[in-house]
Amino acid sequence: VQLQASGGGLVQAGGSLRLSCAVPRMILSTFWGTTFDWYQQAPGNQRELVATSSDGSTYYGDSVKGRFTISRDNNKKTVYLQMNSLKTEDTGTYFCHTRGPGMDYWGKGTQVTVSS
Repeated sequence: VQLQASGGGLVQAGGSLRLSCAVPRMILSTFWGTTFDWYQQAPGNQRELVATSSDGSTYYGDSVKGRFTISRDNNKKTVYLQMNSLKTEDTGTYFCHTRGPGMDYWGKGTQVTVSS
């Protein structure tokens, strides 16, 4: 399973970005029932869970609640992370991750840089 993350870039604080994670080779029925996560890895830090979409429910890390939204387009087999009101501390590499029975895959990451 290949996860194709995109959408990162350089943005000023207060701005917005939308990250995408496409999984074109995943069987559609599998995609529907699969958990997807977005992780942030800030420079010098470990990866931290930012958001999760699973079985119709969503989870957000405390630092992004109210600012980030995870969503999925099942027909396009793509997961999104809408990032609003960005802060400098949101800077880092963002990784898409999927997990399930016998499955644990990571995308390559997309860089987000928020300038002050």
